[in-house]
Amino acid sequence: MILSLMSELNKTTVYKNLQPAALVEHSITQGKGKLSDAGALVVNTGKFTGRSPKDRFIVKDEITENTVDWGDINIATDKVTFDALFSKIKEKMESAEYYYERDAYACASLNYRLAVRVHTEHPWQSLFAYNMFLRPTEKELTTFSPDWEVFSFPSVSADATVHQVRQGNFAIISFTQKKVIIGGTAYTGEIKKGIFSVLNYILPTEKGVFPMHCSANVGDKADTALFFGLSGTGKTTLSNDPDRRLIGDDEHGWASSSVFNFEGGCYAKTIDLSYQKEPQIYKAIKFGAMLENIGFQEDGCTPDYKNTEITQNTRVSYPIYHIDNIMYKSRGELPQNVFFLTCDAFGVLPPISKLTREQAMYHFMSGYTAKIAGTEEGINEPQATFSACFGAPFLPLHPAQYAELLGKKLDAGSRVGDGLINVWLVNTGWTGGAYGVGSRMELSHTRAMIKAALKGELDKAEYMEMPIFGLQIPLSCPDVPNALLNPRQTWPNESDYDLKAKDLAERFVNNFEQYKAGTSDAIINAGPVT
Repeated sequence: MILSLMSELNKTTVYKNLQPAALVEHSITQGKGKLSDAGALVVNTGKFTGRSPKDRFIVKDEITENTVDWGDINIATDKVTFDALFSKIKEKMESAEYYYERDAYACASLNYRLAVRVHTEHPWQSLFAYNMFLRPTEKELTTFSPDWEVFSFPSVSADATVHQVRQGNFAIISFTQKKVIIGGTAYTGEIKKGIFSVLNYILPTEKGVFPMHCSANVGDKADTALFFGLSGTGKTTLSNDPDRRLIGDDEHGWASSSVFNFEGGCYAKTIDLSYQKEPQIYKAIKFGAMLENIGFQEDGCTPDYKNTEITQNTRVSYPIYHIDNIMYKSRGELPQNVFFLTCDAFGVLPPISKLTREQAMYHFMSGYTAKIAGTEEGINEPQATFSACFGAPFLPLHPAQYAELLGKKLDAGSRVGDGLINVWLVNTGWTGGAYGVGSRMELSHTRAMIKAALKGELDKAEYMEMPIFGLQIPLSCPDVPNALLNPRQTWPNESDYDLKAKDLAERFVNNFEQYKAGTSDAIINAGPVT
């Protein structure tokens, strides 16, 4: 359905639910985008090419005051600030020549589906919403009524001297008004992560569903696999497997009888993208896809995926049907394998290791990784960090609440043969030394290890216990050099490795101090020994 509505009062045109072709045409004729050689729309998001976590706020009110985990991640603002900035956005909407509306859903399960209306200043923002959210049918659009609304108007800025914000850009969630307002930034990731944060609050508290920052796919035996990890750790890349059907690449829910996608598309990093390394993603970049902040080769229309002049966080969004092998209705059975992806900038952790239940809980709560250059404002090289549940920037509740849900799901899950769900820790970061000395794990080796885990080949392998961390490391894996499996053996000087391993272990222990109260001794003792 394509509607063009006009206010009689101010002649503002509201373009409602335009199809991708129309949005591409609008973007090009307005000088806000161009086509790549493959037909994808290419846009520049301006000053912000990544999320700005310190400028994300939640309104502190009767609903959230005693439920949200307030602090450096969930930063409080008040209703006065929200109302003032929302009024500025509404003034912009009323005075603008035009803006765009998109009706969409989040959550592929009908039991938990959230109706979302997205209002945007630019046509390409509406294309992003079309790509990333679930698309209602023509019939559903006739009776569509939003549960939540998102307003993203980059030209509307805050005033830090007047409003309870840090600077001109902002992303604010009001659980009372059921609205997300975004201003001062055109980075599209703020739109999808706003709704992800909403779901991370309402699904656990109201529905008993475990919300996850993970990708998911399904094998030919209906075996579901989950891939947890922060941006840049490989969720999208590793879940796009030609031998498995994709459920989704970033955000999912784990209900009592299924795993379901929150989204209707994928938002993949394109830095160093090639057909040889990531054929599924490469082929998905065609008409209807939208590239953000990329550079071009000399012809001015062929993307140069190695170009980082604008940012290292170059991105592409595309609807999930651009992938050849997808899971029908974006749902799967309960998982049999869970992978925690970590980008270890220290080069200490093994490329793959098997976790006990308690170790799984410990590493989930720790969420160790490295922030990759460009994924957030001000990150120019990998930085070691601990992000609870592999998604702390999007978790309104205390991390322990999500960890408890994981534990319950692992306990309730079943696997034919041994009654267990396998949990693996996979290092997609460095080996042979820390960042700047060692080298990044070869994608082909990581794929081979995950394939072996999924096929049950690692169940037959012999294991050794890693000193200090207590992780179980396989001694062999098909298509992977044995020496690569033990990280200590990849370093030129093993004593240097030992020092770095002790350093990282101390970081784990120090970080976990915040969770010790109320955490069982079994989980605490599953961490590294210093």
